[in-house]
Amino acid sequence: MYLADRAAPARGEAATAEGGRSRAPAIPAVVLALGAVSLITDVSSEMVTAVLPLYLVAGLGLSPLGFGTLDGVYNGVSALVQLTGGHLADRVRNHKLVAGIGYGLSALCKPLLLVAHSLGPLGAVLALERTGKGLRTSPRDALISLSTPPEHRGRAFGVHRAMDTTGAVLGPLTAFLILRAATDGYDAVFGVSACVAVLGVLVLVLFVPGTAATGARRRPAEPRNGPAAPAPPASGDVPAAPGGPPRVDLRTALALLRLPRLRALTVCAMLLGLTTVSDAFVYLLLQRRAGIGEQYFPLLPLGTAAVFLLLAVPCGVAADRVGRRTVFLAGHAGLLAAYGLLLWVPSTSALPLLVLGLHGVFYAATDGVLPAAVADVVPEQLRGSGLALVGTGQALARFCCSLAFGAAWTMWGGGPALLGSAIGLLLCAVAAGAVLRPAPARAAGRTG
Repeated sequence: MYLADRAAPARGEAATAEGGRSRAPAIPAVVLALGAVSLITDVSSEMVTAVLPLYLVAGLGLSPLGFGTLDGVYNGVSALVQLTGGHLADRVRNHKLVAGIGYGLSALCKPLLLVAHSLGPLGAVLALERTGKGLRTSPRDALISLSTPPEHRGRAFGVHRAMDTTGAVLGPLTAFLILRAATDGYDAVFGVSACVAVLGVLVLVLFVPGTAATGARRRPAEPRNGPAAPAPPASGDVPAAPGGPPRVDLRTALALLRLPRLRALTVCAMLLGLTTVSDAFVYLLLQRRAGIGEQYFPLLPLGTAAVFLLLAVPCGVAADRVGRRTVFLAGHAGLLAAYGLLLWVPSTSALPLLVLGLHGVFYAATDGVLPAAVADVVPEQLRGSGLALVGTGQALARFCCSLAFGAAWTMWGGGPALLGSAIGLLLCAVAAGAVLRPAPARAAGRTG
């Protein structure tokens, strides 16, 4: 029960064949194509996300509790639908189709933001947009993991997240420029966002293959100075249809939680998610603490995204080499340090840079590393369902955190609410480190 603490390369994986064929690339073309789709889609999504907190709090006058509720719904809907997307992709055996439906639904919602100017309609549109995100996330990550050899999965997810984050850098910057240039700034942001989202769907349809490569299957790993990546579940763990591939139904997908390693990942992701404050709240706290003007608020996500972009690939490579668990926990240590700066460091010009930098480190060290670890322990035919189980658990925990943090801020203020989250994060990180550590007996057996 551990988070693949050493992702050793599989013997002969993508190796040269007898005829001297060249070695398969570490980053397959499907990863780059999906990265391009995510880049374009994130430009669209982050344009909206960058202005949404200020639009809701300053424009519509929502209280922190009201914003926390809406932000929680915004993320909670995505979490619930993620299970459906992952399972449906496994069942129909067409990850691109399900991901495409998700991307298309999100694109259709963007124009509706132009006519939703009250809390009820706006909440419905955002929930529908998040439904699209929930449908596409697990099938997309399953395509990445199924197309990549196990020893390069951390790097592949890092490359994808770096391209995705390029969009997250360009999105807030575009929103900032539109707000400065347009009279009806928010409507202009929503309109441009809709056009960019359609472009992302077109790239998916034209350039992403319908099925993942099948050559990236796991083979027995050779130990290398420590425990190797865990072997996949035995074939008996997944019931097979007579004379055919294993059955993929809801009962089989939920039975994945009987796998000790996947169950440990799910529990730890949920524990840590319960104390991970929403990005929007971090930016609102930073704006108030550092006295940042409202016109510069859309640039705050840009700082996080820039650091994420720079470090996503190095963190993925580090996870392949030194272990997923080490990098994953280091990322949460960076987030804890960001909370500490917001709580105790005096307001200076360096404070936003430090907080946003550590916030970006957190995402670079966790966002791609967790699905890479899940892919190490879930069989191929249930890859989408396994990724969805962990992702849903984490997102639901963050949904609860948004509600609780918004209520705590309303009752006691932002500082005490953040202090409670920081203490909780420290305790949960210690617990996760204990649960995910390599089992000594098993490690000894592998190195013997």
